[in-house]
Amino acid sequence: MDDPTTVRNQRNQSAPETTRLNLPARMSDSSVYLENLPSRTMYINRLINSNYNSSPSRTIYSDRFIPSRSGSNFALFDISNSPTSAEGKEDGSGTYNSLLRAALFGPDTPDKKDSLGSPACRNIFRYKTETKRSLHSLSPFGLDESVPGIIHSPVKAPRKVPRSPYKVLDAPALQDDFYLNLVDWSSNNVLAVGLGNCVYLWNACSSKVTKLCDLGIDDSVCSVGWAQRGTHLAVGTSNGKVQIWDASRCRRIRTMEGHRLRVGALAWSSSLLSSGSRDKSILQRDIRAQDDFASKLSGHKSEVCGLKWSYDNRELASGGNDNKLFVWNQHSTQPVLKYCDHTAAVKAIAWSPHLHGLLASGGGTADRCIRFWNTTTNTHLSCMDTGSQVCNLVWSKNVNELVSTHGYSQNQIIVWRYPTMSKLATLTGHTYRVLYLAISPDGQTIVTGAGDETLRFWNVFPSPKSQNTDSEIGASSLGRTTIR
Repeated sequence: MDDPTTVRNQRNQSAPETTRLNLPARMSDSSVYLENLPSRTMYINRLINSNYNSSPSRTIYSDRFIPSRSGSNFALFDISNSPTSAEGKEDGSGTYNSLLRAALFGPDTPDKKDSLGSPACRNIFRYKTETKRSLHSLSPFGLDESVPGIIHSPVKAPRKVPRSPYKVLDAPALQDDFYLNLVDWSSNNVLAVGLGNCVYLWNACSSKVTKLCDLGIDDSVCSVGWAQRGTHLAVGTSNGKVQIWDASRCRRIRTMEGHRLRVGALAWSSSLLSSGSRDKSILQRDIRAQDDFASKLSGHKSEVCGLKWSYDNRELASGGNDNKLFVWNQHSTQPVLKYCDHTAAVKAIAWSPHLHGLLASGGGTADRCIRFWNTTTNTHLSCMDTGSQVCNLVWSKNVNELVSTHGYSQNQIIVWRYPTMSKLATLTGHTYRVLYLAISPDGQTIVTGAGDETLRFWNVFPSPKSQNTDSEIGASSLGRTTIR
């Protein structure tokens, strides 16, 4: 019997040097034997170097053979494309197989089958199907309603905001003054409006108008603000005084002094009332105490025209004609946060009812921007240029949306979706700056006031999820009446 090693050595010596193989380091060429290697190498070279050209009448769709079974003619070659079990019985995975087959090949309908007489469809597999499928077909089950067992959720239509007010009230002597706040809506569904030297109350349920007070010829109303319970109304005057009225009895409870100039901004926090004045100061008043004010907040260098307490009553935001936005806490006499990014007066201020510490502010004619702040982390979140003077801001209580009113130059009302700040609606109708804004207690309706001496009521926000009936505000009849 021959030695295998001797035989391998003889074969390796007889092979020419040009046929040595490039083998891994762990494998010597003596362990591999190729018969007729030169002839095979020449044959492979002829295949590689051959100038292969396809027929000019044949369209080349791809350089890789990736068959598309959506246009395959299995019936032409007596091949079934529906897998069955060997016993011809449908097993437990039949439903899954039918769903998968429908998703991959499409429903077995005549209009999706290729014509057998077409010469372009003679191949069992083709590189490209002629039926264009949408991007939705890339999902496992597509969007075909005919596929059994699949429940498709309907696409929710975008909410439509009515572009016209459902009610208009004439408001004679409603002042065209950017720094005043003359409209507020109580939790008891009563609207307070300052007209000249008088304050009028409009009951949204009964449409009844009541004259609350008359300050006389030497004074005028500069601001109104409802207490949280909706029974008491604060009235700021041009003489620097603040009056507290019992709205149910139309009786003045007390008059508090402390400001030297007009009081254009008011904000309640339980029994604490904050008043901002043209004298640049903010006074904190406890109406239960005998003193006219408990503390004085100093920081603004010009008239205070915006005041809002946060929903948890822990932070007070103030805006002034000095283009500054300050945040105060319950015990500070100096601002704990200062924001100086606005380039015009800051009257529009709104705290988010959905996220703690989220504050929105708007600038005047030279600024036109709505800015968002996180007072918890003391960060500036975003900025939106609205193109017009921002007069007021209010947040929806029911959804994460807010509304802004504007002055120069478009006098528009815009409903925004937060945080994308995409516009849901732009409402027009006022011919003067929309200086005044208030929201109904159910959070669905807003009222806007302007120097055109009209109050307009708009349904802009959806109802709360727990509320199934229409609000009493929205059910009010159309028409135009006067508030006095």
